[in-house]
Amino acid sequence: MSAIPLHRRLLAEFVGTALLVTVVVGSGIAAAQLSPNDIGLQLLQNSTATVLGLAVLILMFGPVSGAHFNPVVSAADWLLGRRNGTGMSVTDLGAYAAAQISGAIVGAILANVMFDLSAFQIATKDRITTGHIVGEIVATAGLVALIFTLARTGRAGLSAASVGAYIGAAYWFTSSTSFANPAVTVGRVFSDTFAGIGPGSVPGFIGAQLIGGLIGLGLVVVLYPDAAATADDVVVPHHPDRTDSELKETPQP
Repeated sequence: MSAIPLHRRLLAEFVGTALLVTVVVGSGIAAAQLSPNDIGLQLLQNSTATVLGLAVLILMFGPVSGAHFNPVVSAADWLLGRRNGTGMSVTDLGAYAAAQISGAIVGAILANVMFDLSAFQIATKDRITTGHIVGEIVATAGLVALIFTLARTGRAGLSAASVGAYIGAAYWFTSSTSFANPAVTVGRVFSDTFAGIGPGSVPGFIGAQLIGGLIGLGLVVVLYPDAAATADDVVVPHHPDRTDSELKETPQP
């Protein structure tokens, strides 16, 4: 497989993350309008749309960029790949994170516009509690462990369904409703709606997500010591810098 140019991968990450946040924020706005007196039903509607939307976006953009849509996933790819040179470079990591964060902001603004709200908003919803921090650590650790386990065991093709299912479940079993993504967290600041998060809560959430990412990656390394050989297969194998002959040498479980 020929190398996929960085600009194409960045476009995929930008558009994919933008659409992911549009799904999260837009479905939250729709849920609040359709079920104004039932928060539980609002969360069900929001989580269902997110599960389906995320799965579709992974299938759509995964073959180009890997469909990370998440700086923690990209950072884990880089960190794990440093062990044998299979992951992304630090330059690519910075570019991916910038594309993801900017895409997330655009996605929130797009959702606002679609529902005839003010395009530029700043959320006022304070979400920072000890329980929410613990929830974000758990949610992100599980997400990273799932993604890299699928890559290491040759089942990355199941990522769309598996990652969507995990995020959908984590909406309900974590107190924070599973942001698990610094880019999405930043993007949700720009919509003062059901899915919004106030700026004051963002540093705590992102810190928890980084800690969770390290815990999840640590678990993968302990369970699969040779996981670094497949670092560039997350979330969907796209192998931007590897040839067909190199792909054939990828270790199997």
